[in-house]
Amino acid sequence: MMTLFIFIFILSVLILVHEWGHYITARKCGVKVEQFALGFGPKIAGRVINGTEFVLCAIPLGGYVKMAGDERDQCKGVSGEFFGQSIGHRALIVVMGPVVNLVLAYACFWVVFMIGHVDLDASANKVLPVVGQVLEGSAAQKTGIVPGDRILNVNGKAVLHWPDLQEAVTTSQTAQLSIVLQRQGQRIEKTLVPSDHTQKDIFGRTHVTRRIGVGPRPMDNAGDLVITRYGFLQASFKAAQELGSVILKTCTALTEMLLGLRSPKEAMGIIGMFFVVKFAVTVGFSFLLHIVGVISASLGVFNLLPIVPLDGGHLFLMGLEKLRGKTLSLRVDRMVTRAGFSLIIALAVFVFYSDFERIGLIDRIVNIWPH
Repeated sequence: MMTLFIFIFILSVLILVHEWGHYITARKCGVKVEQFALGFGPKIAGRVINGTEFVLCAIPLGGYVKMAGDERDQCKGVSGEFFGQSIGHRALIVVMGPVVNLVLAYACFWVVFMIGHVDLDASANKVLPVVGQVLEGSAAQKTGIVPGDRILNVNGKAVLHWPDLQEAVTTSQTAQLSIVLQRQGQRIEKTLVPSDHTQKDIFGRTHVTRRIGVGPRPMDNAGDLVITRYGFLQASFKAAQELGSVILKTCTALTEMLLGLRSPKEAMGIIGMFFVVKFAVTVGFSFLLHIVGVISASLGVFNLLPIVPLDGGHLFLMGLEKLRGKTLSLRVDRMVTRAGFSLIIALAVFVFYSDFERIGLIDRIVNIWPH
């Protein structure tokens, strides 16, 4: 239950800063903001401040800023209306939502690099491939591998650190593994058949991996863990690099999905994000904050897609208006908006389905359905 509250809080913060970007920019540009809502559905609480009604709604899955004259067919030609502003001001108001999400992501990464986080890859690469434990009844025990043995290679592939051993075993294509190890200065060759091991990931999906039944020696001191920590200035540069990396990966993933180079089922919705946050909570604050930054940056990029009602869709229409020297007709505007809404709804349904399939809910429903 606590994880759910943490997730709702994180989601609310991400939505709040996004809508705040629209709100504060609209106010600075002289646009009257009638309502600032966090969530959808029935109104829980509300208060009017400086002419704006701030509303908290029952369903914390979104939010919106209602500006005066933000629908062309309802404009009255009075001051303070959104469509009474120049294209530049309107574009600035629209783009500041995603921009603030990117700024929040940058701030999260900056804090993470300053307070430090465990570099899991670097820590693992300090662990030598020396056997610390052998599981009872495992393939390793049956073939005579004992604690203290150092694995030198698997199927002729050199093993320098523990992750090398894991990769060699799990990716091997042969039924048997040829292992060369070192014991008390002597080289010994062993042949064994790895067993299949079923485990669940953070989404509850089952995966089958090959294992031989050995574990590494425990990390005896803090020096075995690689803590990445930077000073104030260096952390700011690392945060910028991390933000750029997340933006690039998000854009690449979206492009590959559109081109059919990547399965759309890899897209993650709110259910998937919940399970990622749930896992991050178990790791620690620094890792959780990094995940918040990744989600915030991804939301910022996604909102810039040229699809109405996303911010990018409105920017696209403004670009057409600038090129044509006049606005689109109300009829065309409505058609584009309806098409965009239909696409977003279809995408949302698909992503929800993918999330449910990812956690195995679809299979459970199919299994209990009478047939």
